[in-house]
Amino acid sequence: MKMKSLTLILSILVIGIIIAGCSEDEGQKEDVLTVYTARSESLNNAVIPKFEEETGIKVEVIVAGTGELVKRVESEKNNPVGDILWAADETMLNSKKDLFEKYVSPEDENMMEGFKNTTGYFSPAFADPTVFIVNKNKIGDIKVEGFEDLLNPELKGNISFGDPAASSSAFQSLAAMLYAMGDGDPTSDKAWDFVEKFIANLDGKMSGSSGQVHKSVADGEYPVGLTWEDPVVYYIKSGAPVDVVFPEEGAIFPGESVQIIKDTENIDGAQKFVDFLLSEDIQDLVGTELTVRPLRENTELADYMKPMEDIELTDSYDEAWVSEHKDDITNKFTDLLEKSMD
Repeated sequence: MKMKSLTLILSILVIGIIIAGCSEDEGQKEDVLTVYTARSESLNNAVIPKFEEETGIKVEVIVAGTGELVKRVESEKNNPVGDILWAADETMLNSKKDLFEKYVSPEDENMMEGFKNTTGYFSPAFADPTVFIVNKNKIGDIKVEGFEDLLNPELKGNISFGDPAASSSAFQSLAAMLYAMGDGDPTSDKAWDFVEKFIANLDGKMSGSSGQVHKSVADGEYPVGLTWEDPVVYYIKSGAPVDVVFPEEGAIFPGESVQIIKDTENIDGAQKFVDFLLSEDIQDLVGTELTVRPLRENTELADYMKPMEDIELTDSYDEAWVSEHKDDITNKFTDLLEKSMD
């Protein structure tokens, strides 16, 4: 009888330890947020430690390229490891909504018009506007204020531009060009006639990666390139002889967004992370200390960032339409490029 009682007590103790262990594991899952990020080291370092400090949630950061991270989320679809994908935008992810949870942050109402979460899935937090990078020591007396100036015969073979089929920044520059030079209609003959002339002025020269485009101009290999704002402003702050030029016909502001991964076990922490990125404190912090452009209304900007009111935006830009027709656009560009080389 005593032996049976002892066995029962031991069994109860073992079950209690297992339950306690399970509860501890659940608590640990809720206190750790796994973030897949393709954002810059400076942006990650500015935001993530502050999130940990203010929420008490530990963040495990996985840094990789956008394409690699998206593929990882897809491969883990049936057993998600990550909680947040902080990479890409609606243009790239619109066809992959099934990978994400629906969530519209209470902070969304404070974001600028055109940069709100209209789909339920993608929360634009910061932007990578399309710009030109101009080397002041190489450009001479050539005027570069807009897309039209890129057709200058003096620039033939002297424009740094990536392949829109392989480079997201080159694709965004192409999209901006189509909207601006097609009077808001990226499918118009006028838009594509301009692109054909632009390709002819490239003279068969195409840069490799997105990073190579702006680096080749900063290093003086090319006088001008089509890229995004962040690296150009960084070069300026570092003393490089370059200027950032927003095309006078209109720039686009792809809203680099943050997404909650479908079936996350830490939905509460993931929602807090989205809220945090869109918050006034973080948007002001990024706007005043980094070279990334925040998207919240009335955000403070450093004096080295061009004020929003001085930038001409392509107001007809439709991110969802561009996403749906991305392959059509890149295929048409490739056809024109191959035709120019015949």
